[in-house]
Amino acid sequence: MSDSRTSSSSSSSYDSAVGPSEANIVGSHSSSQGISPMVSRHWRDVFWLLIFMAHLIVVGFVLGVFGLNRFKQPDRLNIDRYTMGFLENKDGLTEDYWPLYAVASGVGAVLGWTWLLLLGSRANQIMKFSVHILTTYLAVISVLCFWVEQFFWGVAFAIGAALQFLYVISVIDRLPFTMLVLQRAVKMVWNLPEVRRVACIFMLVMLLWLALWSFGAAGVVALGIGDGGRWWLLVVSWQVFALHIMFPRNFGYGFLVLIHGGREATSMPPKPVMSSLQYAMTTSFGSICYGSLFTAAIRTLRWEIRGLRSKIGSNECLLCCVDFLFHLVEFLVRWFNKYAYVQIAVYGKSFNHSAKDAWELFQSTGVEALIAYDCSGAVLFMGTLLGGLIAGTCAAIWTRIKHPERIVMVGSTAMLMGMILVGLAMVVVESAVTSIYICYAEDPSLINRWDSAFFAQLSEKLHQRLQHRSSRAREVMTHRVDEQVETAV
Repeated sequence: MSDSRTSSSSSSSYDSAVGPSEANIVGSHSSSQGISPMVSRHWRDVFWLLIFMAHLIVVGFVLGVFGLNRFKQPDRLNIDRYTMGFLENKDGLTEDYWPLYAVASGVGAVLGWTWLLLLGSRANQIMKFSVHILTTYLAVISVLCFWVEQFFWGVAFAIGAALQFLYVISVIDRLPFTMLVLQRAVKMVWNLPEVRRVACIFMLVMLLWLALWSFGAAGVVALGIGDGGRWWLLVVSWQVFALHIMFPRNFGYGFLVLIHGGREATSMPPKPVMSSLQYAMTTSFGSICYGSLFTAAIRTLRWEIRGLRSKIGSNECLLCCVDFLFHLVEFLVRWFNKYAYVQIAVYGKSFNHSAKDAWELFQSTGVEALIAYDCSGAVLFMGTLLGGLIAGTCAAIWTRIKHPERIVMVGSTAMLMGMILVGLAMVVVESAVTSIYICYAEDPSLINRWDSAFFAQLSEKLHQRLQHRSSRAREVMTHRVDEQVETAV
C-alpha cells in the first residue's frame, strides 16, 4: 500500500517500477472478451470446492447437533458425557444465548442495508467517518474491557487502537486519492441497481446461514465453553467468509459495463448479472473457495509490512529483516490477490492463473504503482470493522445484563457476525474498485470513455508515482555506488 523510504538493501523493490512508463499502459487482453452465455466454461479448482462442501456439511451438522442438544431442555441428545473433557457442562440452554446473537445479526443487517441505501448520497461521508472514528471506538472498548476486568481484551483493543492511529497517520497523504477512487466506484455501483438488489438478497441468505451458525454457537456457549472453544467457533467462520465472498468478488458486471460503454449498450450480453452469478455458484465456485482461504490474510499482512517499511528509516539490520518479509509477501501476492476474482468472473480461469495474470498485467503496465498507493481496501475494511464492533457492542451490553460471565465469548463472536454482514455491503464497492483497475490496465480508453475527468486524474497520479519510484531507484543506486567507492578507497 505504500511507496517506502528505503536504503540500499531495498533497491530491488523499485526495479520493476522503472521500466513501465505512462505511454506503455496498453491492454494486454482484447476488450471484446466478456461473459457470454455462448462461452463454454470448465470447472476450476474442483478439489477446493469439494473440501468446502464437505466442510460446510460437517460443520452445519455439528452446529445443529450442539444447538439442538440444549434447546428447551438440557442434554436433549445425551451428548454431555462426550464433552466432559473439554467443556464445563453447565445447565444453560440454547435459547438463553440465541437472542443475543440475533441482536448482533439485526444490527449488522441494518448497518449493511443502510450503507447500500445511502450509497449514492452519503457514502463518502460514511467512509471518512469510519476512518476517523475507529481509533476512538477501539480505545473506548479497551477502557470498557478494563472496567469489566477483561484485561487481555483491554490490552488487545488498546494495541488495535494504537496500530489504527499509526496506520492512518502513515497514509493520511494518500486519503484524497483513495477517496477519489472510492467515489468513482460508488458511482459505478449506484448506477447498477441489479448489483445492489442481489447484494441485499445475499444478505438475507447470509442471515439464514448465521441463524444456524448462532444456533450452534449458542448451544456450545450454553455448555460452558472455555478459551479453547472460542477458537473452535472462529475457525467455523471460513465457510461463512467464502459464502459472503461468492457474489461480490465476481463483479464481472462492472467490467462488462466499462468494456461495452454502458449498461444500455446493444453489445451488452443478456442478463449479465445472472450469468456472472451462475458462474460464481457453479464452475468458478471452487476458485472462490480457494482464494478465500488466503487472500484476506495476505492482503492484511501486506498492508502492515508496507506501513512498517516506510517508517524504518536508516536502520539497516531491521530494514533487511523487513525487506525479506516484504519480498516474501509480494511473492504470495502474485499468486493470491483480490484482482483474480474479476478475471475469474469474466474469463473463467482458475484462481492462481487469474491472480498471476492480473498481477503480471499490473507490473507490465505500471498500474501496480497506483494500486500500491491506493488505500481503498483498508478504508472499506475500517468501515467493516466499525460495523462489526457496533454489532458486537450491542450484543455485549445485553449479555452483560443477562449473562455477565459470557460477555467476552458472546461479544467477540457477535462482532464477527456483524463484520460479515456489513462486509457484504462494503465489498460491493471494493469489487468495483478492482474492476476499475483491471480495466485501466487492460485498456485505459475504457476508463476515458466512462469518465474522462477521472481518467485524467488517474493518468496524472500514475505519472507522479512512476516518477517517484524512478527517482527513488536512482537515489538507491547512487547510494550503493558511493558505498562501493568508499569501501574501495
